[in-house]
Formats: sequence, structure tokens, C-alpha cells
Amino acid sequence: MIFVDIKHCRHKAQGARTCNLSLRKAGMIFSLLILSALVVLVMGLGFNQTAAAEELSGEEIMTRVDDNQFMESARTESEMVIIDRDREIKKELFSYIESDGEVTNALAEFTNPRDRGTRYLLLDDEMWMYFPDAEDLTRISGHMLEEGMMGSDFSYQDALEMEQLTELYEFELEEEDTIDDRPVYVIKATAREGEDVAYHSRRLWVDQERYVVLLEEMYARDGRLLKEMVTEEVEEIQEDRWMPTEMVMEDKLREDTETIYRLTEIELDYDIPEGLLTLDELQ
Repeated sequence: MIFVDIKHCRHKAQGARTCNLSLRKAGMIFSLLILSALVVLVMGLGFNQTAAAEELSGEEIMTRVDDNQFMESARTESEMVIIDRDREIKKELFSYIESDGEVTNALAEFTNPRDRGTRYLLLDDEMWMYFPDAEDLTRISGHMLEEGMMGSDFSYQDALEMEQLTELYEFELEEEDTIDDRPVYVIKATAREGEDVAYHSRRLWVDQERYVVLLEEMYARDGRLLKEMVTEEVEEIQEDRWMPTEMVMEDKLREDTETIYRLTEIELDYDIPEGLLTLDELQ
């Protein structure tokens, strides 16, 4: 098992300082599960990310991003800070994530006093939630997928689509640019024909060295900008392995709101108890 306390190893996304961690390579990676793991994101296969000068297609670049987000198993601790005008609401949670590369299952449980015991369960492409006060188990579907998760700028649909981008979209390399002096690829993603997605198109600014998305814009079919997500901090959690540890999502259709997601701890190669990620255990 690999344990990383993010709070003791932190730097801004534009910086190149390496955290002094001695970590063995593992077959996994952080993915934005939103819900920790359902905004999170996780660990994948160990390729050398220094070959940024290669001529890559948009599809190949996003495949590398996906590889850099695949997680075999992990336990995470994180927090969401929801800012609505002058009010801030902080929510804390822990999550378990498990994937075989085809199917991803995850469980997130909130631990802050107001939401203590509220749980979300992701079973492949289905999401369920449990409210302990009402002892109510609900499947999230239909119009509910468009709602903000726990009042945040992240929707439930965001959580479901984050790990499926290469299946849902076609990618085109538009240009190369820089963000805070870091070279990036600018990728346009357009929904594949027949796919029912939350956003008709996206633009992603991908770090050429670390294959982390530093900026993402989400658009409606008519070209309206619906949401923007900015990666504020990135950490090296293994040698040549990077993960976003602080992201800010802003819903452009809401006024004066944004949601900050921070990953504070992650245990990779975590031995998840058998049966934990099931509907029987959710209640």
C-alpha cells in the first residue's frame, strides 16, 4: 500500500518543484471522482511522461491523460468548499475507488456534522445515494443528474462522465500554448454521434509533461460556456506521476458561485473489504 499525505507535499500547478517522496511504482492513478472520487481523479499505468516533444494526435494525448487517471484501488480523504456569494460551506468526505479498467465502482461518505453518514455509491454507470436521517436509498437518474451534488458546482453527470471522456468524445489537437509558463496542448472534444452527454463540446488544456488537465471549459451545443474547471495545485505522488490535488469548478449559469475540491490524503493499492462497494452495504 502507498500512503501520501497531500497536506505535507504541496505546490502550485505552475511550479515544477518535486515533492520529496520515495514511492514505488503501482498500477493505478488518481481520477477525478468527483465526490472525491466521483470530481476525483486517480492512478494508472506507469509510462514515462517526459516525451512531451512527440507528435501526438488529440486522441493519443487524451489516452495518456486517461492512463494517468486510471485507478486500480484507493482510499482518499478530501474536502469540498462551496462558495455562494459571501457564504462558504465546507464538506468533508472519504472515498473508496476500485476499477478493472472497464468498470469503476466507488463509495463516498460525508463526515462533516451536517452531512455525516450521507453516502454515494457509483456502480459502473449507475449512481445511488443514501440519507441516514430518512433511511432513504435513491437512484440518481434523469433530471437529477443535472443537479449540483450536495449544492456544489459539480453535477452528478460530471461525476459519471469524468472517467468516460475517451468513450464519449472525439478529440482534435487545436494548438499548443502555455499556462503559467508550462507548455500545454489545447484539445477540442466533440461528443460522438449518438452519445447523450452533459456538454456538447469541451476544450482542455493538457500539461505536455505531466498529462494533467490544467484548464477545462464545457460548452452547450449553441456554443454557450456552461462551466469552467481550473486546476490550482498538482502533486507528484510517485516518480514522474502527477495528480491534481486542488480544482475549482465554476458553473457559469449561476451567479457568484464556485466549488473548490481538495484532495488531502490518498492510499494507493488499498485493500477494499469485500462487499463494501455494493447496494447491500450502502444502507
